[in-house]
Amino acid sequence: MDANPLLGVFFHWLGGLASASFYVPFRGVKRWAWETYWLVGGVFSWIIVPWLLAGVMTRDLLAVLHQAPLSSILWTFIFGVLWGFGGLTFGLTMRYLGMSLGMAVALGYTAAFGTLMPPIFRGQFASEVLGSRSGIIILTGVVVCLAGIAFAGAAGISKERELSDEEKRATIEEFDLKRGLLVATFCGIMSACFAYGLAAGDPIKGITVAHGTSPLWQGLPVLVVLLAGGFTTNFVWCLVLHLRNHTGYQYLAAETRGPYPSRDEEPVIETATDAPGVELATQVMDAVQEQGKVPLIANYLFSALAGTTWYMQFFFYTMGETQMGRFKFSSWTLHMASIIIFSTLWGIALREWKGVSLRTRTLVACTLIVLIGSTVIVGYGNYLSIRPNSASASAQGVSH
Repeated sequence: MDANPLLGVFFHWLGGLASASFYVPFRGVKRWAWETYWLVGGVFSWIIVPWLLAGVMTRDLLAVLHQAPLSSILWTFIFGVLWGFGGLTFGLTMRYLGMSLGMAVALGYTAAFGTLMPPIFRGQFASEVLGSRSGIIILTGVVVCLAGIAFAGAAGISKERELSDEEKRATIEEFDLKRGLLVATFCGIMSACFAYGLAAGDPIKGITVAHGTSPLWQGLPVLVVLLAGGFTTNFVWCLVLHLRNHTGYQYLAAETRGPYPSRDEEPVIETATDAPGVELATQVMDAVQEQGKVPLIANYLFSALAGTTWYMQFFFYTMGETQMGRFKFSSWTLHMASIIIFSTLWGIALREWKGVSLRTRTLVACTLIVLIGSTVIVGYGNYLSIRPNSASASAQGVSH
């Protein structure tokens, strides 16, 4: 199958839209604790939908997984578990650095490590990336993406400075730059493990294609293994929260029995790749903390829809990756940029930036312009890499 970077960028934009939007169905969930609706949605995100779509869209799924090297299966699963651990520290990052700075630092680390480490580990960075014009252009796009993330952080910080004195004190109550940066570094690297897991699953992709699967769907069997690892971490943490908060009864109960911990006190396991707009997340947490009769069927349906939407980000990611040619590592940058683009747009739609200063609105506009520009640059670099004779031309340019 011939690569088509323009189509690949489009797929990554669809994935970013799904990631930025999956919280919307959670707005319909009422009177469930975070751990309850997160785990119900997660069963669909990490188990049901990955197996269902991989079983339908690929050939001989069970045989492919059976034939895959044990090392590939094991590392893909382990990286999924580590990606989940990134979520354990995401909430701490927000606590020590604030929402805006914490989000920017964590996303920056995730984008940088998730994009650059796979080619460095494979020994391709110096020869193929730095040694070609298209590789240099892609790296430029990565840098531009990081600049866009910095603009996003600056916009959030600017907004926070416009809060009242009382709101500022609440925001920076536990601010600790040194500790926050250490936690954000760990969080960003662990969240980037999703990209490492996708790379570790390359042998699985080759086997499923050999079984007759279209190259467009080759990443789906990898997601089955990778997301099983993510499910493991999420399941254990949700179980801990159920025991701590006495909320395990909620899956079948018609009414709630008591108050939930404040969202400011309760740690959650969302990773840097699950970051919705601030206003959207706040609305969800406010809604589910209501007391009274529980609409069980509606809660399950909305959680299932949210989980399915979450999965679609990586469904489209694997499709986009197949279109990026030999520099498929750049897919991670496109994914992260797309998440922030659409999360920012959701924030605008939900009036998260209402009443802010011209300076803050300008920074938001710069965030969108720069991040969109980064996807164009990365896409153009991949386009150059697949042009006829581009590889030989690049090699000649390097030799001279």
